[in-house]
Order: sequence, then structure tokens, then C-alpha cells
Amino acid sequence: MSFKYIERIYELLKTIETEECENIKKAIDMLYECVKNKSTIYTFGASHAGILSEELYYRAGGLMLFNPIFGRELMLDSSPITLTSKMERCTGYGKMLAESRADFQSGDVLIVHSVSGRNPVAIEIAAEAKEKKSHVIAVTNLSYSKSVTSRHPSGKRVFELADIILDNHGDIGDACVKISGLEQKVSPTSTVIGAAMLNTIVAELAQKMVDSGIENPPIFYSANLDGGDELNQRMYQEYREVIRYKF
Repeated sequence: MSFKYIERIYELLKTIETEECENIKKAIDMLYECVKNKSTIYTFGASHAGILSEELYYRAGGLMLFNPIFGRELMLDSSPITLTSKMERCTGYGKMLAESRADFQSGDVLIVHSVSGRNPVAIEIAAEAKEKKSHVIAVTNLSYSKSVTSRHPSGKRVFELADIILDNHGDIGDACVKISGLEQKVSPTSTVIGAAMLNTIVAELAQKMVDSGIENPPIFYSANLDGGDELNQRMYQEYREVIRYKF
């Protein structure tokens, strides 16, 4: 028996392996320069797009240097849940988040995930980063984003503000499985594919750091391993100037 969703994920993984290879390499190089220069890496996504920020944050086997920009009103425990949709469309909210949760400087890097790339909150955070001469890596769906108009007064979409674009190559609307007798497709792909691209970057970045002479790159040990807490604390002390969250 074959499963339509798994088949589609396999297909997309092969697509990004070939078509996004160069952009992934560029992202690795950009992040390496950021780490080498002791600049800061920020991440952002609204609602389900924010799952990728959570994936990168405080994760065993993950890089300590990812500083998430979380907006309380954009989290999936909001009630009513429709508040997240209203807030990601609220002009001015992204600028306020950037000003209160980030301190963008020249040479910093922002990884922003927005599948459609059309909502003001992600656009404004990316714009704030660019204004401060930080770099922007956008994880998005180019075909989807190009098929819709911006909801921001600037008319911009996230990909138009990015230095590097990582295209997830998903279906317009994100869901990918056609159900017989049902108009709406089911089962979105953006989380799986986005996480695959970003964890690929983490792995290759860690290898690049070791190859360049960084013997102990700031990678989280599992807190459930004996000695894990102590090792994490030691690494935090070494890199605390570019770790913006409380540890």
C-alpha cells in the first residue's frame, strides 16, 4: 500500500535537494560568517509557521545560537485561535515585536518563515532587520507567494525582502493530498520540508565550524543524558554574548 502524503514528501525532499542546494549552501555560509563574527541569529514565524522557530530553539542536537522572536498573540495556545490570524495581519504589530524582542545589528541574520509571505507581521520584522543592515533568510513558498498580493501597505511580500530564499516547493495553499469527493486538499507540507531544510543547514554548519577549527561548536546536549546540563551550561557561558534568551 502506498501513502499519498509520504510519496509527496519524498518528492519534495528530492526537489529541494537539487533545486535548493545552492541556496542552502549560501545560507550555511551566511550563518557561518554570522557565528564567526559573533553576530546574532534570530528566527521568526507566526502561528504554524512559528513551529520552525520552536524546532530550532533549545533543542537537543540543535544550535544554541538561534534566538526566537515569539509573539504571545501568535502562539497556537491563543484563545480564540482566530486571534493569531488577526494579529499576523495587524499592521504595526511586527514592527513593535521587532523593537521589543530583537536588537538587530549589522551582520546579524534573521531566518523568517512565512509560507504565503503576504502578512504584515513577517514582512515588518524582515523590513526592520533589513533597515538595521541585518541579513534575511526567507523560508517560503515562492509559487504560492507570487500568486497572492501583499496585505502590507508597502505591497511587499517576504521573499522580496530576503537576501536568500529557501523555497519549500509546496502546493499553493500548502495542503497537498487530493481526496476523492472533496474539493479541499489535506495534509500540509511546509513544516516537514522547512524543518528538513533548516536541520540540514544546522548539520552542515556544525561540520563547517569543526572543519574551521571550532572544536566545540555550541550544540545542545540532551538534558536527559548524564552530564548534559553541565555541558550545556559550559557552552552557554562561552557564547552568552550572542544568546539573547534566558538560560
